Amino acid sequence: MIVLPAVDLLDGKVVQLVGGRPGTEKVSLHNPREVALDWEKKGAPAIHVVDLNAAMGRGDNFNAITSIMAKVKVPLQVGGGIRTTEAAETLLNLGAARVVVGTRAITDPEWFADLVRSNYNKIMLALDIRDGKIQMRGWRESSEKKLKDILAATAGLPLAGVLHTNVNVEGKAAGIDLDEIRSFADMCPHPVTASGGVTTMEDLEALESIGIPSAVVGLALYVNIIQPEQVWGKK
Repeated sequence: MIVLPAVDLLDGKVVQLVGGRPGTEKVSLHNPREVALDWEKKGAPAIHVVDLNAAMGRGDNFNAITSIMAKVKVPLQVGGGIRTTEAAETLLNLGAARVVVGTRAITDPEWFADLVRSNYNKIMLALDIRDGKIQMRGWRESSEKKLKDILAATAGLPLAGVLHTNVNVEGKAAGIDLDEIRSFADMCPHPVTASGGVTTMEDLEALESIGIPSAVVGLALYVNIIQPEQVWGKK
């Protein structure tokens, strides 16, 4: 199981929110680059960076992201508000290992397919689910498109993988919904990275038991419910 720490950026800070809602910060740290470097030092094999401002259409954290890229050596998986080819390819050219695209992948699948084919194995699809519906624009809108149809349309694309976030349990440190993730993985033709609610080593073991190869972990790492040495081996 590959565990990626989440570095979620809002207004220049690293935060952990409940269900993605501003004002619910359970963690707020002022130096994103140092946070990312600390995860690297503790053994993280890769880091998941999300620009929450860009996702919500409230500015961006581009400077913080490029600051992280300039110093961190492990692969960076970057997402949040990436809705143009230029934005995606700029991040890749600056050193992102993978770029994560959500909203426009849902609203403009032809554009997304072209982006994926032009950037072989470097684009991830983000599918954020609340109450069975795909969430968009920083989880402020729901799509009426069916999840199974979206996934089926990606079957032939050279994706780096699919990031599945269960918004219902995100940031609550209350555990995963294993049945929901299993159902999603059964439909998905690509490797799944699980996100949302991962709270204990038992959660990670349960994900691994159903064939999930990687997970993004946020709050549980920041508040030491999961210890870095448990998942990355360093002390």
